[in-house]
Amino acid sequence: MKMVNPIRTLFTSTALLLCVSAATPAFAMDITGAGATFPYPIYSKWADAYRTKTGIGLNYQSIGSGAGIKQIEAKTVDFGASDMPLTTDVLEKNGLQQFPTVMGGEVLAVNVKGIKKGEMKLNGQLIADIYLGKIKKWNDPAIVKLNPGLKLPATGITVIHRSDGSGTTFIFTNYLCKVSPEWKTKVGNDVSVAWPAGVGGKGNAGVASYVQQVPGSIGYVEYAYALNNNIPYTLLYNHDGKLVKPTNQTFQAAAAGADWKSEPGFRVILTDEPGANSWPITGATFILMHKVQDHPERALEVLKFFAWDYANGGKMAEKLVYVPFPAGVVKTIQDSWSTIKSKDGAPVWKGSPAAK
Repeated sequence: MKMVNPIRTLFTSTALLLCVSAATPAFAMDITGAGATFPYPIYSKWADAYRTKTGIGLNYQSIGSGAGIKQIEAKTVDFGASDMPLTTDVLEKNGLQQFPTVMGGEVLAVNVKGIKKGEMKLNGQLIADIYLGKIKKWNDPAIVKLNPGLKLPATGITVIHRSDGSGTTFIFTNYLCKVSPEWKTKVGNDVSVAWPAGVGGKGNAGVASYVQQVPGSIGYVEYAYALNNNIPYTLLYNHDGKLVKPTNQTFQAAAAGADWKSEPGFRVILTDEPGANSWPITGATFILMHKVQDHPERALEVLKFFAWDYANGGKMAEKLVYVPFPAGVVKTIQDSWSTIKSKDGAPVWKGSPAAK
């Protein structure tokens, strides 16, 4: 059976979308964004609903956090999107404002013969050793020990990772740094790292596609990609040594102790959080906008879009297993929008009501 190249498939799909867009007249106030693939499923859902309600569309390029940061810095889009929260110094240097939209979790998707979703158990040390290339077969004694009674084949492990600069990679490698001193020393934490082993896929969709097609593979993806594509995934042992599965509740548990209001730029990282029910690879996704706007009317449309999402998009987010922010945090986020201004110093956001 001929294997389909998932990257070629993705490029073909993207080209088709671009052709359709070119043939469809754009609305005057359509807004543009680019970046993280982690939130793409929910941004797409929100965009469809918002366009139906308001007639205003969103052209979002799901190209990875690294590319999204570059595009907003270059002012080629109305907003950038990143799963890696930027530091205060970087935000100030580039004149950017940052705020989160939703939280979600990453899972380890697997393609192991005879293994269904939620049957295999992994912990942080095992995942690090697999990605370091130290554990090479699925019937390795360390995996067998953690999975007594599970029939594990002698199949070689193919590690799948992101090939592009990715906030999903930032969250994943941040987690590995916390659970493996060797990973922290040899590889580190960033949107792109020198992978010790494996094959790269572009975007969450590329990694998910490779895992589906390559027997014996494992890859980290945002949960919605595993869920929507019916890809088996593992359970994980968390910081407290408790076995947990990915759910809204375990993602919420990981975020329970987060102090969003006191962190500059809402820079909260939710990996390896304590708590019996905490999912260990959890993170928020962020929007980046310039504090001084060349086109304040477009910036206002962006803020109105996200205000509508906060007010009306919670149920849609939960159906895709993202965690919406509570009302108190949303108010703090919207209060922070006062720093986004036109060139004459007038605030873009004046508490305009979200579209109903």
